[in-house]
Amino acid sequence: MSRETVIQAKQESVNQVQEMMAKAKAVVLAEYRGLTVEKTEMLRRLLRKEGCEMVVIKNNIARRAAKIAGYAALENDFNGPNGVVFAYNDSVAGAKILHEFARKNPKLVIKSGVVDGDFYEPADIRQIATLPPKDTLLAMLATQLYAPLRDLAIGLDLLTQKD
Repeated sequence: MSRETVIQAKQESVNQVQEMMAKAKAVVLAEYRGLTVEKTEMLRRLLRKEGCEMVVIKNNIARRAAKIAGYAALENDFNGPNGVVFAYNDSVAGAKILHEFARKNPKLVIKSGVVDGDFYEPADIRQIATLPPKDTLLAMLATQLYAPLRDLAIGLDLLTQKD
C-alpha cells in the first residue's frame, strides 16, 4: 500500500466517524478494559435495543473526527481502549444503559460525553442517566405550571361560596 492510499483510507475513516457523530443525538465514551467478550456483547445488545451503537474506534481517528464534528472537548478522553456509544433515537438512552451496566460491571468506566450538543463529565453523565424519562419530566413540569391556577380557582370558588 502506498502512503497516499493509507492516508486516504484514514481520512475516509475519519469522515465516517464524523458523520456518525453528526447523526447521533449523544456520544458517550466508555473504557471497557477488563470486560469479557460476553459482557461486551451483552452491552452491545442492550444498546442496540434502544437505538444505540457501541463502536471501537482508533483513538487518533476518533480524536480527529470529534474535532471536525465540533466535539473537541472529547479529545482528551481518547486514550486507552474506548468504546464510543452513539445514541440515535433518545439522547439519554446510551448514558442510561452505560450507567446501569457500569453499576453491575465496575470495570466499565464512563469517561465523558456529548448529549444534545453539550459536553458532560462522568459525574454529569451519571446524573443525566438517573433522570426520569422525558415524558415524565414534561408531566411534572405541567403539574407545577398548573398548580397555581388550580389553587387560584379553588380560592375564588371558596370566596364565592361564603356569600
